[in-house]
Amino acid sequence: MELQPQFEHIAQLIEQAKRRAFKQVNTEIIDLYWNIGAYLHHQVNTENWGKSVIKQLATHLKNRQPSTKGFSAQNLWRMKQFYETYKDAEKLSTLLREIPWSHNMTIISSAKSAEEQEFYIKLVIKERLSFRELERQINSSYYERVMLGNTKLSTLSREFPEDVSNIFKDTYVLEMLQLPVSHSEKELKLKIAQNISQFLLEFGRDFAFMGEEYPLQVGQQDFAIDLMFYHRTLQCMVAIELKIEKFRPEFLGQLNFYLEALDKDIKTETEKPSIGILLCKGKDDTVVEYALNRSLSPTLVADYKTQLPNKKVLKQKWQEILNQLDTTKND
Repeated sequence: MELQPQFEHIAQLIEQAKRRAFKQVNTEIIDLYWNIGAYLHHQVNTENWGKSVIKQLATHLKNRQPSTKGFSAQNLWRMKQFYETYKDAEKLSTLLREIPWSHNMTIISSAKSAEEQEFYIKLVIKERLSFRELERQINSSYYERVMLGNTKLSTLSREFPEDVSNIFKDTYVLEMLQLPVSHSEKELKLKIAQNISQFLLEFGRDFAFMGEEYPLQVGQQDFAIDLMFYHRTLQCMVAIELKIEKFRPEFLGQLNFYLEALDKDIKTETEKPSIGILLCKGKDDTVVEYALNRSLSPTLVADYKTQLPNKKVLKQKWQEILNQLDTTKND
């Protein structure tokens, strides 16, 4: 009798219990820090508590409970900052209790707007990001890249009545592949396949990898899609074609052909239309816009970088779009 499945069932029960226990303990810790932060906020504003008083408080707590750590003067100020950051953000008050304190502190110190803070809190919960993974996403300007990608979803919104925002990016950062500056499409494809778990941190963990050189037969001819994924939330196949050169309009013809073949021969009745992503080493946004205007297929054109991007440039680019939107509203 094969006992492995039964053993694995017990192992899963243990893991589930551990996650529930951690979540409960974490909620209690965040509640404690929130309440301390609220009290310190009140005392600083009404009783004129300053640095010297907070330092005395830290010393008192250390003497009172020597084995208890995490209540240094610096951390007490962070609790006050934590409360002040979110005290008026009612919809985040529950969410922020679902992520560890270290994650909350990283988000507060790196994300300045309420929208960006909310984005990263939800990302940590959805993707179950570790502390290092969260740092990587922030350092790669994940928020700005997703927001820029959201402005270019017109061909998808025609096919998908549900919300497709926050899924795709305008630029993908592949620094984890450690590619040389000069590389071939074959090298790029191979590196992605060899580092698929790290690649999915960048692409999103709702993507399930179906394989490289995914075979298609149309008529008597054989074709192969560079990379094939399935998106679990959108319930559709996602075909990715790689180009190690700047986007050219003729690239769309090949990808649209693949999408047609997938939808006619592979897609099931319950699945949504297949999505295509052209991942190029550079693109001119105006050329992309013109090329996609007549496209009937749900297709996106993104570029990729082999190094972490310049955060300042991406933030400025996103701010310019926000300014344009504000101008349009006022007009």
